[in-house]
Amino acid sequence: MDNWPERIVRKAILGLVPYSSRGGVTSALHLDANESPYTPPPSLSLNKYNRYPEQQPLPLLERLSTLYSTDKKNIMLGRGADEGIEVLLRTFCESNKDNILICSPTFGYYATCAQIQEAGIIDVPLTPNFEWQDEKIVSESKKSKNLKLIFLCSPNNPSGGIIKTDLVEKLCQECPDSLIVVDEAYQEFSSRKSYISEIKQYRNLVVLRTLSKAYSLAGVRFGVTIANPNVIEMMRKALPPYPIARPVEVTVLETLTPSAISTHKLRIKTTILERDRMLKKLSASPFIENIWPSEGNFLLIKVTNYDKLLVELNKFNIKIRDYRSSTGHLRISIGSPEENNIALEAFGVTIEDISTDRIGEYHRKTKETDISVLVNLDNATEININTGIGFYDHMLESLAKHGNFGLTLTCIGDLQIDAHHTIEDCALALGSALKKALGNKAGIGRFGFVMPMDETLANVAIDLSGRSAFKFKGKFPSDHVGEFPSEMCPHVFESLSQTLGASIHITVNGENTHHMIEACFKGVARALRPAFRRSGNDIASTKGVI
Repeated sequence: MDNWPERIVRKAILGLVPYSSRGGVTSALHLDANESPYTPPPSLSLNKYNRYPEQQPLPLLERLSTLYSTDKKNIMLGRGADEGIEVLLRTFCESNKDNILICSPTFGYYATCAQIQEAGIIDVPLTPNFEWQDEKIVSESKKSKNLKLIFLCSPNNPSGGIIKTDLVEKLCQECPDSLIVVDEAYQEFSSRKSYISEIKQYRNLVVLRTLSKAYSLAGVRFGVTIANPNVIEMMRKALPPYPIARPVEVTVLETLTPSAISTHKLRIKTTILERDRMLKKLSASPFIENIWPSEGNFLLIKVTNYDKLLVELNKFNIKIRDYRSSTGHLRISIGSPEENNIALEAFGVTIEDISTDRIGEYHRKTKETDISVLVNLDNATEININTGIGFYDHMLESLAKHGNFGLTLTCIGDLQIDAHHTIEDCALALGSALKKALGNKAGIGRFGFVMPMDETLANVAIDLSGRSAFKFKGKFPSDHVGEFPSEMCPHVFESLSQTLGASIHITVNGENTHHMIEACFKGVARALRPAFRRSGNDIASTKGVI
């Protein structure tokens, strides 16, 4: 019987147990692969797919160098941080001669790549409490012959701990002929600063980063290796041709637009808060024997009855990661607040109030503007606005503050032409985000009224009916407040009405244009506050739908 291709394959491959990780989209609630629960901002297609892309596209290098605060000469772009690991092995490890060092339990792909390359594996395991054995790591590294790569994952996967000592610096100093590779796949969720800033000091320091976790691009497969330019030059020699597909290039650049960064930062903060909440809540689960604090977007847990827990997880179609064969533990990724509540229920945790914040995101990109908006109708602690127009920022801040909702809005607009596009498009984007946050509008007050301000009187009435209508009565004494054209004030609320799906009526009288515009914004905000307020689940309509 012909045993091809087994008879021609490298023996190292034939006996290799492949690295396994769930991939692809299914109907399950996936809390197993440490992905972001959020979709990235929408991408636009470019008709350049008939040409090969650059080996290392310059726009990507420039964007990533800004994102990671390093020179573009220090960066190698690849298909996920995984390709960085592969290329490091191919570049620096001679088969059946050189070695790598790992600290298990850790990311399994280090060992897989070493086996493929036929490199030796030296393992200095973590302690039973998942701490690094610094002295033993340094000692083993110094005495080991042909040790080319030392892999340290911080925050570590799957334990979630970070390196809190000077271990990395010691290794860089005492092992000058080894590359010290720090995998920072989960760095954005960590309290420790990145090691990237130390690359200038240590020529043998390498840092791996990915956009799969914090930046919601797991399906795009993009990551970077950051190191001394001489190391990067050698690695690029072993890099396959055209590793960055053009759709990947386009998607990454559009996901990392300056306007979107504020949304990413807020999502990261939400994930960290949810991680801490899940740590506390899961501790009360009857299935949990132990749970470890984490600085990643996941938690490592030890359970009392896996078979029974598996039955409960299957009821809710929830997938988590099984590490019982290596550590005796399970790992659960942090999802959105709604997903986490479902997981808590499967773990037998009672949640007093299962309602979650009403959050809406919207991204608007045109030839004139690039806008990212995130609103939270139930948490007003985050208000961060940057439109490039100071007075408009102040007015939108008043709208959020007096409307009692969180608002993060960033706009990059063509202010060199005039303010019109920025003001109008921000209002359209804000209305769309608010509409998303309202969802089916169950329990909302729907209607709002108000407002006096000094010598100015603004009367505002709002109905979140789902139908847009706008009426404005008022005449401003001057044509500008700062860089804000007075004529744009009613246009803001007309645009908001269109995308929010609301009837907005404003009448304003006064003697000071600044006060009149401010009264309009505050009046609309105060009218929106009771309209947004949620009480129960009834729909405020005789039709049963808004």
